[in-house]
Amino acid sequence: MSRKPRGASRTTPIPPRVLAWYRSTFGQALIGAALVWAALPPLDNWLGTWPLAWIAPIWWVGLIRREALPGRRPYLALWLVGFLFWLAALYWLCLPHWATSFGWLALGFYQAFYLPVFIGLSRVAVHKCRVPAILAAPVVWTGLELARGHLLTGFTMASLGHTQYRWLELIQISDLVGAYGVSFVVMFGAACLGQMIPREGRRPVLWPLVPLGAMLAAVLAYGQWRMAVQSPAPQARIALIQGSIDIQLKSDESMRPYIFSHYRDLSREAVREAAAEGRKPDLVVWPETMFRDTLLAHDEDVQPPDGWEHSREDFLRLLAREEVKRRSGMAAVAAELDTALLLGVDTLSLGRDGAEVFNSAAYVGRSGELLGRYDKIHLVMFGEYVPFARWLPWLQRLTPLPNSLEAGKQPEAFEVGPLRIAPSICFETVLPHVIRRQVNLLVRQEREPHVLVNLTNDGWFWGSSELDMHLICGVFRAVECRKPLLIAANTGFSAWIDGDGRIRARGPRRATGMILADVAPDPRRSLYLRQGDWFAGGCLAGCMILCAAGFRDWRRRVVSH
Repeated sequence: MSRKPRGASRTTPIPPRVLAWYRSTFGQALIGAALVWAALPPLDNWLGTWPLAWIAPIWWVGLIRREALPGRRPYLALWLVGFLFWLAALYWLCLPHWATSFGWLALGFYQAFYLPVFIGLSRVAVHKCRVPAILAAPVVWTGLELARGHLLTGFTMASLGHTQYRWLELIQISDLVGAYGVSFVVMFGAACLGQMIPREGRRPVLWPLVPLGAMLAAVLAYGQWRMAVQSPAPQARIALIQGSIDIQLKSDESMRPYIFSHYRDLSREAVREAAAEGRKPDLVVWPETMFRDTLLAHDEDVQPPDGWEHSREDFLRLLAREEVKRRSGMAAVAAELDTALLLGVDTLSLGRDGAEVFNSAAYVGRSGELLGRYDKIHLVMFGEYVPFARWLPWLQRLTPLPNSLEAGKQPEAFEVGPLRIAPSICFETVLPHVIRRQVNLLVRQEREPHVLVNLTNDGWFWGSSELDMHLICGVFRAVECRKPLLIAANTGFSAWIDGDGRIRARGPRRATGMILADVAPDPRRSLYLRQGDWFAGGCLAGCMILCAAGFRDWRRRVVSH
C-alpha cells in the first residue's frame, strides 16, 4: 500500500456538485446578488461592507462574457435570483401592515426582471455587436436604473451607486450625471476587474487596470475640485424635530393629544437649546402628518352640500369660522415657541367637485397665520392612493387605506428670513427627477429655493433598513441640486445634509431627537439640475438599440428554423 510522501499537498477536492452549482447561471448570479445585498443596509451598517459593491458584479460580468449561458432555462434562473435579492433588500415592506406583504411580493416580482434583462442586453452588446464588456455592462446597467426610476411611478432605493454615499469625492459627479452616474462608475470598475479574469484556455490580462485607473482618477479629481469651495456664513437656523411615534398610533384618534404634546415638548426643548446657544430658530419643522388636526381649506367655487337650507354666503362664513378653528392649534404652538413652523398635516379641501384630501406641509408664521401650503405631488401607489379607486370604490375597501389622497398641483417655496425653502414630503426624495423638476419649476418662477426640506414619516418601518435607504437618497438629491437638504422624520432619520452630500447631523434610529441646522445657500451650480438625465438617458437609448438588435437576431433564428 503506497503512502503519500511527507510534505505533499493535502488539498480537499471540491465536490463535483458544488463545482457544478458554482459554475451554473443560478450560482454565479446568486453570488453577485448576495454581495450587492451585503454592500447595502442593514449589513453595511454593522460591518462597513460597502466596498463589496465593486466586486459583486464580477460574477454577472462573467455570465455576460461566456459564449453560452449554462442551464436549460438560464434567464428564469436569473429572474429567480433577482426576485430573491429584492425580497431580501425590501423586507421592510412587510412591516407596516399584513396587506403590504402583497406589495412586497409584487414589487419583488417586477424588480426581478431587471437582472435577466441586464445580462441579456449586455450579452447582445458583447457577442452580437462586439462591444467590450467594460463598456456594455455599465451602459446597460445605468440605462435600466433610469428605467426603474420612472416605470410604475418609479423606485430607486438600493441602487448600485447608493452603496458609495460615504465616499464624498466619488459622489460629486452626481451634479453632472446624477446618482445614475455613480452606479455607472461602480459597474465600470467591476466590469474592468471581471475582464481581467481569464476565460477558458486564456491567460489573465492586466490592461483593464488602465481604463479603471483613468476613470477613478478623473472622477476623484473632479470631486476634490468641486468640494474645494468655502462655505458661506449661515443665514438661518432651522430646528428639525424628530419624535418617535409608531405609525399605528397616528390613526388612533384617542392618541391625538399624546402626539401633540410629544412634538410640542420636543419643540420647546429645541427652542430652549437654541436660545442657550445664543440664537433662536427661524423655523421649527415637524415631520409628515405629525400635526394631527386636519387642516381645512376651500376653493373659490365651492358650493354648499346638498340639503343646505341657507344661502351660500352663510355657508362660506361657517366654513371660514371652521377653518380658523382648525388652525388655532397651529397658531398656539407658533405663539408659544415664538417662531415660524413647517408642519406635516392632512388637508381636507372642499371644491365644486366635492372633498379632496392632501398630504401637506403647512407654513405658519410666527404670529400664527397660515402663510402657505405645499401638497405632495408624487404619491406612492398603494401607500397613498389606490389606482382606479375613484371609479371603482370597492378597490379602496380591499386595502388598509381609509381613502386615496389627491396629488398636489405645484411646488412651493417659503421665505425663511433671507432664504427660500422648498418642502417635499416622504418618498419624493427617492426619485431624482421629481426633486429636479420641482426645483426647476421654482427657478422659472424666479423663486429658486436655497434649501430643500423633506418631511417624512418612516414610523411604518420600525427602525428597519428602510430608514438608511431613504436617507441615502437624500444624500444624492443634495449633491445633484447643490443645495442643503434637511429632513424631519418621525422615528428617524432626521438629518442635515450639506451640498457636498455630507451628513452634518443625524437623528437616532426609532428614538426622539432634534437637530439645529445653521444653513446658507450653496454658491455652486449644477449641470444635472439644468440638463437632467442626459447621461443616463443616453445609456437607456443604448439599451433600446440593443433590444432591437437582440429581437432582430432572435427573429432571424426563429425564421431559419
